[in-house]
Amino acid sequence: MTEKITLRGMTWNHSRGVDPMLATSAKFVRDHPSVEIIWDRRSLQAFADRPIGEMAAEYDLMVIDHPHVGEVAGAGQLVALDQLGRTEELASLAEQSVGASHPSYNFNGHQWALAIDAATPVASFRPDLLEAAPSRWSEVMELALSGKVALALIPINALMTFFGLARNQGMPVAEGPDALMDRDEATAVLDMFMELSAHVDPRCLELDPIGVLEWMGRTADAPAYCPFGYGYTNYSRDGYCRFPITFADAPGVGDNGPRGTVIGGTGIAISSQCNRIDIAADYAFWIAGDACQTGLFFESGGQPGNAVAWEADSTNAACRNFFRNTRETLETAWVRPRYDGYMGFQDRGGDILHTCLRGESTISDTLDTLDEAYRESRS
Repeated sequence: MTEKITLRGMTWNHSRGVDPMLATSAKFVRDHPSVEIIWDRRSLQAFADRPIGEMAAEYDLMVIDHPHVGEVAGAGQLVALDQLGRTEELASLAEQSVGASHPSYNFNGHQWALAIDAATPVASFRPDLLEAAPSRWSEVMELALSGKVALALIPINALMTFFGLARNQGMPVAEGPDALMDRDEATAVLDMFMELSAHVDPRCLELDPIGVLEWMGRTADAPAYCPFGYGYTNYSRDGYCRFPITFADAPGVGDNGPRGTVIGGTGIAISSQCNRIDIAADYAFWIAGDACQTGLFFESGGQPGNAVAWEADSTNAACRNFFRNTRETLETAWVRPRYDGYMGFQDRGGDILHTCLRGESTISDTLDTLDEAYRESRS
């Protein structure tokens, strides 16, 4: 009797994060009867917060966020996927990357995960309430003044929007050890951000992108438009919500277009403590490949990280052209810092900005505190 091989995995608790892992695992197990894959799930916040080292001791497969790779690259917690003799497969996945999705998991010369999901803040709107998404910041402000704009403003998303507005204007962020940004540039960006946030419903301070899309997609009198929110194809598919959402490229300042939003998405990594790295790698490379990404992965609710799936007629037809409509934003998105210590700054930085958005700190004090937290993270 063949011995059963059990792999345990951890993913994030949303239909986009769970359903494709369950569906692809079921197919993989049917094709490999001696294998069992069991998935646990964690909240979106826990997904961002829990140290990978803790998970690597408990799980064989992990769906991770790329900023973590800097803190694990030298710790021996993950398998360097470029050391498994799959050079041609890795080269193919690199060619099929949506924007920087694939290379965002490459750090210190090694590939620590494979991109299976691609996302960045993009625009979304209700086509029954708004004819088209604005492409310029000035047009966004006009909509905001008429009460038609929503925005995810919980701490982490506040920080990502702040970064995205800066990078859209070509401003350096976190490039030196002493200051997060040039003070005059940071002041100008925060002024813009504060002006927009002052004209959205206060409930936005408690909403993440899912919360905004739930509001827009399930409530008749919801805001018509959101300029920046990590995209979810689920809300553009028939039957997922009462009012299907159309997604579009993010707006830019002046003629800058959608460039500079902060790339997100997820990758699949393998724990160095996994007893069957070969089997885990077979599964990981298969679900990251174009055939699975275009087929079962997408069909089961996933949001592919493979460009072949983004270009396919079948996937675009099923989600109101989500992929074609937002592709430029993904291709010009910015990879946030990944140095060891960044994740701590990200947690603190979001809280610092949130305090300012709530009117409890001045712009000057906020930027002082941000710089202090940034310098500490660099040390």
